[in-house]
Amino acid sequence: MPEQHTLHDAFIDELRDVYDAERQILKALPKMIKTATADPLKMALEAHLRETETQVTRLEKAFRSLGETVRGKHCDGMAGILEEGKATMEEDFDEMTMDACLIAAGQRVEHYEMAAYGTLIAWAKALGHDEAVPLLEQNLNEEKAADEKLTAVAESGVNEQAAAGELEEDEENAPSTSRTSRSTKAQRVARRR
Repeated sequence: MPEQHTLHDAFIDELRDVYDAERQILKALPKMIKTATADPLKMALEAHLRETETQVTRLEKAFRSLGETVRGKHCDGMAGILEEGKATMEEDFDEMTMDACLIAAGQRVEHYEMAAYGTLIAWAKALGHDEAVPLLEQNLNEEKAADEKLTAVAESGVNEQAAAGELEEDEENAPSTSRTSRSTKAQRVARRR
């Protein structure tokens, strides 16, 4: 009968998975920054790029605190999320729609990471890996803050501007009999701003 693995083994496996995920994100963020057009979005992505570099360093410290070799294990989940984001960036969206889509893609990344860090923290506490816990908690807190920042950018006008562009396009292509309903729609968008 093969040797059964323990929660510690699962923890190290998950730590290697999230380490690889963070390194994949380091490669993807510069492309997202280059594609983004709204300054607040560019700034949020640039700030998170710097945070991600620090998060990788913290994960390396966590490995060392456990006496483990620093190495990643390919994170298929993050690879899939980033591939979806890459496909989105290849679409022919107008600038504001692209920014809204980049925010959505970024938030998918953040939510995946929050789930991974939440699990790692719970397991580290259960296993008594006291040195790793605060390092993982710092990463989790930064992921939550990045998610909140992306929400704030979306709600500060990116989504509304993307929707307003859609309304303008609808107005240009709609028959003249629906002017009243278009006007009402535009007024609703204007009130939300």
